[in-house]
Amino acid sequence: MISPKAEIDPKAKIGKNVTIYPFAYIEGDVEIGDNCVIYPYVSIMNGTRMGRGNKVYQNTVLGAIPQDFNYRGEDTQLIIGEHNIIRENVVVNRATHSEGKTYIGNHNCLMEGVHISHDTRIDDRCVLGYGAKVAGDCLIESDTIFSSSVIINPGARIGTLSMIASGCRISRDVPPFIVAGDNPVKYNGINGSILTTHGISDKIQSHIANAYRLIFHGQTSVFDSVIQVKEQVPDSREIGHIVEFIQATKLGIISKL
Repeated sequence: MISPKAEIDPKAKIGKNVTIYPFAYIEGDVEIGDNCVIYPYVSIMNGTRMGRGNKVYQNTVLGAIPQDFNYRGEDTQLIIGEHNIIRENVVVNRATHSEGKTYIGNHNCLMEGVHISHDTRIDDRCVLGYGAKVAGDCLIESDTIFSSSVIINPGARIGTLSMIASGCRISRDVPPFIVAGDNPVKYNGINGSILTTHGISDKIQSHIANAYRLIFHGQTSVFDSVIQVKEQVPDSREIGHIVEFIQATKLGIISKL
């Protein structure tokens, strides 16, 4: 299952039933879990830890040295979970400092040309479209969808079950459960079809929409609108997450309509 034409450091830890095609390059401080498939011309660099069942396609570079002028040659890590699809020409940088890590969870799909920078965290079941670029120290919560050519600037957070339209440039936080579009990026309503797919009832969706009417259409500050949400919208796990997400923002949230 491992081509003799692949270049693999003997110190690398390769799991069971792993397929490695010709001309792949794997450095020594690398761990690859069971049942992974590594296609030709993939480079997996020191510090990469990969779980089971991942497929990594041609010309991808995992664990690349961070493109951060603060990097001083420390031994840092890229952690990848299980059953991810990482398509052609993807680049994922490992962390800048030894106490940090770049993290990709489980069941994600990174399409062709995606770049994930140092110390970014991507949770589970996300889809990042063609050419999406995510800068350092970002957070992408689970079940998020990026259309093609989305750019996420440093430190931004993207909330769960949100969708980012093609070509958006994000410099502030995108709250959960919404569609974001245009440039400058704006709130374009709740992500109703995806919420339904994930079993969120019409009643809860109505509460989410009411919360965002207060936040994005109100005449008060975001801080005051969150207080109004807590006072006026029935509590649920989803409403609680909206409140917690916005209260934790450091960059502010995207614009109102």
